Amino acid sequence: MKMKKLGMLAFGLLALSACSTGKTTETSETSDKNKTETKETSKEATSLEGKEITVYSAGPDGLSEKLKVAFEEKTGIKVNLFQGTTGKILAKLEAEKGKPLADVLVLASLSSMDSLKQADQLQAYAEAIGKENLNENWLDADDFYFGYSASALGITYNSKNVEEAPKDWADLADAKWQDAFNIPDPTLSGSALDFLYGYTTTEQGWETVTSLFDNGMQIMGANKSALDAVITGEKNATVSGVDYMAYKAKADGEPIEIVYPESGTVVSPRAVGITKTAKEVAASQAFVDFLLSDDGQSLVANAYLLPGNSHIPVKDRPALADLKQIDVEWQDSEEKQMDVLQKFASISQK
Repeated sequence: MKMKKLGMLAFGLLALSACSTGKTTETSETSDKNKTETKETSKEATSLEGKEITVYSAGPDGLSEKLKVAFEEKTGIKVNLFQGTTGKILAKLEAEKGKPLADVLVLASLSSMDSLKQADQLQAYAEAIGKENLNENWLDADDFYFGYSASALGITYNSKNVEEAPKDWADLADAKWQDAFNIPDPTLSGSALDFLYGYTTTEQGWETVTSLFDNGMQIMGANKSALDAVITGEKNATVSGVDYMAYKAKADGEPIEIVYPESGTVVSPRAVGITKTAKEVAASQAFVDFLLSDDGQSLVANAYLLPGNSHIPVKDRPALADLKQIDVEWQDSEEKQMDVLQKFASISQK
């Protein structure tokens, strides 16, 4: 039944789009233990060299490539990388279920990864190295996946076209914003779906979404398409703008700023997991370990994402503790998210 539900979600994602002495002895024992562990790790790394794994990643593109290169250089394991949105990855998994290819999944939506767990498409990795450093709210209790990073969703806007930035979501229902803003398509963007799922649990959620559509909010492709429209000035703002993309664009010299609404925003965790059908399990586990390591988490932070390990400093952006969050329960949310997609589609077509 869970397999069928996941298939429904993947289909919906397509159809709706028409992560002392005693002390001396102890120190000596610890040192001997560390030496033994180092030898074992080195031996294991050598045995994995030359292995190949296939990773399906929902980006960011630059981060995915940097993780691939750094992991390959460190381990000698080759990574065959497929990049796409969470929606495209889910659809690809569904299409390949008769002959699965993916070993590791890196999705932009923790709830989508949880759906895969519920559909029995993941395998647990209880010995994952580094999981103890991650945000406990982004972890699976059974170790089927790990929230390795997150993005916060705000309102991105064109700093050249906008004189006064909006302070909250409902501000975009004002007449001065009519027909001048968009939202990423939640059937193509896992973070946009996460935003809608989280925001519509608030008292004003659906009422605000409806008022935004009444004011001309346009559904515009995946996250990049929505942001590009604001960069070029075609639109002035994006609802559910992905913050790391905005910070990257701004660093590149684009006229982009982002605000986090006063009433709160949704922080969307991104997760990594190993497929149940993974052919190279040990090599896949090594990839997860690397992503959760300080080296991997530093690459995550350098991409303007919120790292899962809070001890890794963020780069030119607010830390998780500085954001006012809407509380969201991500586990077992598949059916609720399908309901959100259907209601969103219905409102948008009025």
